Amino acid sequence: MRSTQRFSGYPLAREGPNTPYTPTEEKNPVLRGWSLIIAAKLVTHSSFLAKTTWSNAKLGGIKDIPGLEEYDWRLQPIVTPLVPDGVVQSKADVTPELYQRQPDDLTGRFYSAADYHELFKAGKLTPLQVAKALLPLVSRGQNPPAKYELAWAVTREDLVLTAAKDSTERYAAGKPLGVLDGVPIGVKDDMNVEGYISHMGLAIDSSDPFFTPATKTIWPIAQLQAAGAIVVGKLAMHELGSDTSGCNPRWGTPVNWNNKSYYPGGSSSGAGSALSVGLIPIAVGTDAGGSIRNPSSYAGIYGLKPTLHRTYTMKSSICVIGPMAATANDLTIAYRMMTAPNPQDPIQGSFALSIPPSPTAKKTIGIYRDWFDQASPDVLETTRKTISYLKDKLGYEVVDITIPYIQEGQYAHSGWALAEAFDHLRSGAADPSNPLKNVNHCNQLLMSIGAITTGVDLIKYGQLRALIMEHLAFLWKRHPGLLILTPTVPDAGWKIHPSDQAYGFSDGNLTMRNMMYVWLANSVGCPAVSTPVGYVDPEEGEGKLPVGLMAMGEWGAEEQLLAWAKETEAYLNEAWEGGRNRSRDWADVVEIAKDH
Repeated sequence: MRSTQRFSGYPLAREGPNTPYTPTEEKNPVLRGWSLIIAAKLVTHSSFLAKTTWSNAKLGGIKDIPGLEEYDWRLQPIVTPLVPDGVVQSKADVTPELYQRQPDDLTGRFYSAADYHELFKAGKLTPLQVAKALLPLVSRGQNPPAKYELAWAVTREDLVLTAAKDSTERYAAGKPLGVLDGVPIGVKDDMNVEGYISHMGLAIDSSDPFFTPATKTIWPIAQLQAAGAIVVGKLAMHELGSDTSGCNPRWGTPVNWNNKSYYPGGSSSGAGSALSVGLIPIAVGTDAGGSIRNPSSYAGIYGLKPTLHRTYTMKSSICVIGPMAATANDLTIAYRMMTAPNPQDPIQGSFALSIPPSPTAKKTIGIYRDWFDQASPDVLETTRKTISYLKDKLGYEVVDITIPYIQEGQYAHSGWALAEAFDHLRSGAADPSNPLKNVNHCNQLLMSIGAITTGVDLIKYGQLRALIMEHLAFLWKRHPGLLILTPTVPDAGWKIHPSDQAYGFSDGNLTMRNMMYVWLANSVGCPAVSTPVGYVDPEEGEGKLPVGLMAMGEWGAEEQLLAWAKETEAYLNEAWEGGRNRSRDWADVVEIAKDH
């Protein structure tokens, strides 16, 4: 039965052309070390070379797709579920089931917000003890360096301890604010938190006014703080959020604690690293091309990319702010807190609440098999087992679908993302005529390419976006409640090349491969969630690699996705042989805190 939800901006339900999916081999040069340095300088100073590199990346071919002129361009894929007439919008409730703790004997158990809340209420632990335990583990500048510092850009001990003392006093008075009161969280280093500089992974230049502490915390983070959550610090990230490995020579690359021979994923790399090793139960990331979901998959944790502008109206047509968490319940708690309507934001504030699905609703999974099957054999085996479980045990119907221009759509998304990134960099530069002054060689290369994209190209990207959105609307009309499933990333890990820690690297071929599934939700503005569903053996190093499965839902369907995440969490904990894995370097924060 089709939902009665009203929308603003919902696309016409129109089936797109039947285009075969015939992936072609990418031929971008792989650059590292001196080849990267030389190429960056050449491309930066030669518009001809920049245009040649841009064309080689296939970012200019979209305008040659026949029939795009029939579609209005979508420069912003804003689709807003509307509040019913006469209803005063309110924030979503943290319902009783979200306070439930996982069994103490669960294999690979991670601490949750509910665990901390129960310990604090019982007087067995205080938020101040937790804060004092965490700061030595994560703060930079110590000798020897803190074990987990690479996940964190900066911590403010004064702010952390003040918030922890306030929370401790509320518990002592029997007046906690709720399940998040006193719970430690982290925030990616590209979002404003009062008192913190947002470095965006860039090297610090004290003469640049860009590196000025924020005077106001942005809305979704402020909502978590208003619920009592304690921001332990800003989390490290890939410079400018421009790639998906998480490699950052300027700050040091956060560790993938599942297997240190592999990258943590990016660009919310610090968040994935900190969550995977148990330091915090919740983090906040951003996602313009998988930057929440990619590291969630590599880290073996949960990540939600919401509908465009659901949590905060960003100056972007592809980027969103969303939660990452160690458990599905905490992902839901954070999402509901972050999406409280902002009366000062006419777009975000107009969103209707996402409604959890009815227990009797039909469950349908859509799979575009030619696309899905591009993943590596071990990822395919793991994700197919999960889908069989969803079908056989939970009653999901699996239907075959197709989506037109999948590969071309990814090129359009890449071109759009680079153009946006260059504009943001130039707009924030102290000297707009020299915006590349403080970026690393990888980003000198990428931003120079982004500057090549023309207005005509952007219009054609927008028309292709409209075509795909209309086709998706057609699929949701035919299959109400459809969840489109793919692996989150096609390979379980991205191996570290030792020399990359000096200058970084540029491997557009691997970047495109690792984004081959995640880009779609960004391009069309739909919500998507990544969940861990198993583990595979690595080619290098010690420790199995997590495998993520991703579901993309209709605009506004976050609660449906969160319910699905809870189902896949039960699969991992109960049906996957051996249950959930936990790193041997996992930090038992609760036990450490008892000594403070």
